[in-house]
Amino acid sequence: MLAIYKKELRQYFTSPVGYVFVAAFLAISGFLFSMFTVQYAVAGDDYDLGTYYTVMMFVCSIIVPLLTMKTFSEERKLRTEQLLLTAPVGIGSMVAAKFMASYTVFAGTFLISCSNLFILYKYGEPAGGVLLGYTIGILLIGAAFVAIGTFVSSLTESQLTAAIGTIGILMLMLLVNFLNDYIDWTWVRLLTNWFSVYSRFINFTYGIFDYAAILYYASIVVIFLFLTVRIYEKRRWE
Repeated sequence: MLAIYKKELRQYFTSPVGYVFVAAFLAISGFLFSMFTVQYAVAGDDYDLGTYYTVMMFVCSIIVPLLTMKTFSEERKLRTEQLLLTAPVGIGSMVAAKFMASYTVFAGTFLISCSNLFILYKYGEPAGGVLLGYTIGILLIGAAFVAIGTFVSSLTESQLTAAIGTIGILMLMLLVNFLNDYIDWTWVRLLTNWFSVYSRFINFTYGIFDYAAILYYASIVVIFLFLTVRIYEKRRWE
């Protein structure tokens, strides 16, 4: 498992994918941070970290697929997935290693972008609990997004199809909460609210550690990685 993890992590930076993701993420986060926080702080107004992190959540739904689109689709395209299926490592370990490699790049890049927060200490110390809540929330959402992208990548040999499919699923899971205003049935609103990734993030913006939300995001990771394993177990016997 460790060998596959190192190999996958290395491949992100022996090809443009890793550099494009890191550059795009840091550039976009820096721009949004300046627009939603620094400009207000300089003017002496209250800045809004909540808006910044909420927008970044939607940004992640678009650029995280850059990391995951090649996870398995490239193996299928290059006809090298049989080497993985016959390698002396379990399919579960293989899937976990690929997931962890993608997540390491995401989490590392996000944590680097958090260095922007030090600028705010010049204009007043932000609430530590709130900052920690935002950070944990985005890291959990990122894990869920990477797991979904890994699963979608296992369904096709086209990286473009994998990326578009992942973006579609992630956008649906983010936007479904906003449909509640147009739904008259209470049970449907409760269902969409439970399914929504966005609604689970709200408590983190207040510095509240929502254990139900943590369980929700962890469940998404486990379910989609399990589905990926099942797909490759089926292919092994085909």
